[in-house]
Amino acid sequence: MGALDGLKVIDLTRVLGGPYCAQILADHGADVVKLEPPQGDETRDWGPPFKDGLSAYFSGVNRNKRSLGLDLGVQEGREVLMTLLEGADVLMENFKPGSLEKWGIGYHDVLSKRFPKLVHCQISGFGGNGPFGGQPGYDAAIQAWNGLLSVNGSDESGAIRLGIPLVDLGTGLYAAIGILAALHERQRSGLGQFIEATLFDCGWALQHPHAPNFFQSGNAPKLTGNKHPNVYPYDLFPTKGREVFLAIGNDRQFRRLMEILGKPEVADDPRFTHNADRSVNRNELGDILGPLCAEWDGMELATKLLKSGVPAGAALTVPDVAKHPHTIAREMVVEKDGYTGTGIPVKLSRTPGEVRSIPPGFGAQGRQILKEAGLDDDAIEKLYAAGIALEQRRG
Repeated sequence: MGALDGLKVIDLTRVLGGPYCAQILADHGADVVKLEPPQGDETRDWGPPFKDGLSAYFSGVNRNKRSLGLDLGVQEGREVLMTLLEGADVLMENFKPGSLEKWGIGYHDVLSKRFPKLVHCQISGFGGNGPFGGQPGYDAAIQAWNGLLSVNGSDESGAIRLGIPLVDLGTGLYAAIGILAALHERQRSGLGQFIEATLFDCGWALQHPHAPNFFQSGNAPKLTGNKHPNVYPYDLFPTKGREVFLAIGNDRQFRRLMEILGKPEVADDPRFTHNADRSVNRNELGDILGPLCAEWDGMELATKLLKSGVPAGAALTVPDVAKHPHTIAREMVVEKDGYTGTGIPVKLSRTPGEVRSIPPGFGAQGRQILKEAGLDDDAIEKLYAAGIALEQRRG
């Protein structure tokens, strides 16, 4: 039994932020019912690669869920949703703000009154108010609006989109925190509440240390490439093999670094004694470190530094990480019934998360879900015959 065993989540979200949040809950035992529109979650088509009809993109954030295809555009479909909510703890959705209100099932006017214990989490691009309220948002566009592009890249490359959808994933994490906080508060009050998590807000909240630097100095952050704006050496260095990232956070680590590199006297140079000195004189220090690192094999240097208490990393590829002994030891690659994915990063000692089921086919568990909600066989057959519930995606 996972930590969230017994928690029932009705998940109307699609694409990434919402499904990622729901998967976190599902990994820890929540029963997540994924209600998909007739066309299905569009990330089912985001490929190649595909395996057994499922895209890798969809599979990466939809394990441990059950799928029901349901047309909420018709009144009968919304009535099914309301039936499912009778036994639910959490409703998640990422429609444009105001969509449920147009359907007559908004949280404040309807859902909170009919289901007072319900926690309703809405994920959107910009929220429901403000100049951009109600507008759509995808990760890369929000990276631009949040200034994340302005700090990612170098003078040579110019601004570059972060290689992972950090805003979507970060919003999913923030939403999961919000849901768990609301469920905790519900134990005191007996009441649910409305949670709003927007890509814009969450992406801006991730602007560390660039936003604090700006607030304190008044200076606009610049592109720094691999370098850290506040700490040095915190950069990528070439070697005989793989490049190595040195992430030196204090003076002791720097002294140990220079001992291993064979130049302990550099740590006594007043230009480099403390981090503030090293940060100001980073170009001079970089000119010293570059040739020293170039004499080493990257894996050998990074491993030696790490075992000596100096934060450093060899620049591995995704396939390298997938087969690395530490990845395996930490159970961070999981396999089940032909599915392979990243493991569960948060380890609970008594109630660990687990992969119980592989990502679902469209509507694969629909009949079971409807039957559990109390519908009899005739009612279920009528829903499918009318195209309100679906087992095949509508083109």
